[in-house]
Amino acid sequence: MVLSVLLELIMISFVMMMNSLLNFFFSKKIQFKREKMTPFECGFEPKKMFRSSFSLRFFYILLIFLIFDVEIVIILPMPYCMFNMNFFLWVLMFTIFLLILIFGLIMEWSMGSISWS
Repeated sequence: MVLSVLLELIMISFVMMMNSLLNFFFSKKIQFKREKMTPFECGFEPKKMFRSSFSLRFFYILLIFLIFDVEIVIILPMPYCMFNMNFFLWVLMFTIFLLILIFGLIMEWSMGSISWS
């Protein structure tokens, strides 16, 4: 019983794979037209390449966001840990965590990554 179901699934997956492969080979277009290959910009011809470089400022803001967003993952279990740990140890852990975050924020501020000019 189980073997027949497994064989059926293998056959169906093989047929689907062959169908996809045949569709891939027979649906290719040989000639590419210039109008079809260019991006559509509301009827205007694009004047520059799409892969233009972007400001590194956005990249720095993204990194800062990711670093300070990970803190949510660490802060969420804190109330649960408070009830299951020694209170003094919990306060010490939370204080060290906040000091690391504040130190990172001060470093980013002093390097000028936060100010938008």
